[in-house]
Amino acid sequence: MIIATTPTEAARRPRRPRPTRASRAGALLALCAVLALCCLASVLLGSNRLAPAAVLHGLLHPGSGTDAAVVYGSRVPRTVIGLLVGVCLGVGGAVMQGHTRNPLADPGLFGVSAGAGLAVVLGIVAFGVSGGAASVGFALAGALVASLAAFAVTVAGSGTASPVPLALAGTAVSALLGAFTSFLTLADRESLRSYQLWVVGSLSGRQLDDIWAAVPFAAAGLVLAALNVRALDNLALGEELARGLGENLLVARAVGLTAITLLTAAATAAAGPIAFVGLVVPHLARALVGAGHRWLLPAAALTGALLVLGADIVGRLIGGFAEIQVGIVLAVLGGPFFVAVARRRSLVSL
Repeated sequence: MIIATTPTEAARRPRRPRPTRASRAGALLALCAVLALCCLASVLLGSNRLAPAAVLHGLLHPGSGTDAAVVYGSRVPRTVIGLLVGVCLGVGGAVMQGHTRNPLADPGLFGVSAGAGLAVVLGIVAFGVSGGAASVGFALAGALVASLAAFAVTVAGSGTASPVPLALAGTAVSALLGAFTSFLTLADRESLRSYQLWVVGSLSGRQLDDIWAAVPFAAAGLVLAALNVRALDNLALGEELARGLGENLLVARAVGLTAITLLTAAATAAAGPIAFVGLVVPHLARALVGAGHRWLLPAAALTGALLVLGADIVGRLIGGFAEIQVGIVLAVLGGPFFVAVARRRSLVSL
């Protein structure tokens, strides 16, 4: 849904000063510095209370005791996975909102999360897969098939990958796949228990060896998103002006939607479906560096990684030994932000 504003309303809005190159570069450097501190905190802090000296000893002497087991068995993997997931969802959200020109759009709109969830359940029911690299493989396959189905339905129905039919097709595919997932999980208690552990969205319990299959998809998605920058800036001017500037809309949307699919599939396979990151991050990044996608995508990548890691650290510290999963923390933080975005017209018109 795109909410339009009248010229009078637009004229009444206070205009923020346009960010300069120096201010944008400064914002990116500041994000890098804060993210580095967040990575350090992610390694130092956790439900297992370890002194900084013990963490350093574990880092320098892998495989030499309990400290190393905690550091390399839990904190380092979840830090790396948090970076991967945050970057993928942040960039995917920025590309998604750029193509749909809808500030309430989320990269999971194409049925990616629903497809991954159904594939994970099928893996549990049919093959007894309950975790590890095989579960990541099933999630990737399901996410890609679901997004291709949504895209195919759109192209077959309207002849072009326009944003509104695509959103409708993605919603329909998500509902259909969600119904199948509910049927399977309700019919089999074992699959329900395993699915509940995956669907909450978590960085804990994941190992680096389990997510290597997702890394090539994330890398390919980031490359396609970078190649899509010019098209995103042209589409921000409107479809007619974009065509006048020589933009092939079908090719531009195909590249962008493929990037969104790969990025969201990689993030969902690595950590389960994590809501609100793709919705919240583009707005935060846009406030820092403006709407130009050459600056927006790097800012979204850094902000996404910072948000996911920060939420994971909060979940570790406030939950005691029973940690609160990052998906739950982000849902609590993202809900009020979603309401704020829906109420502010200055954000609702892209």
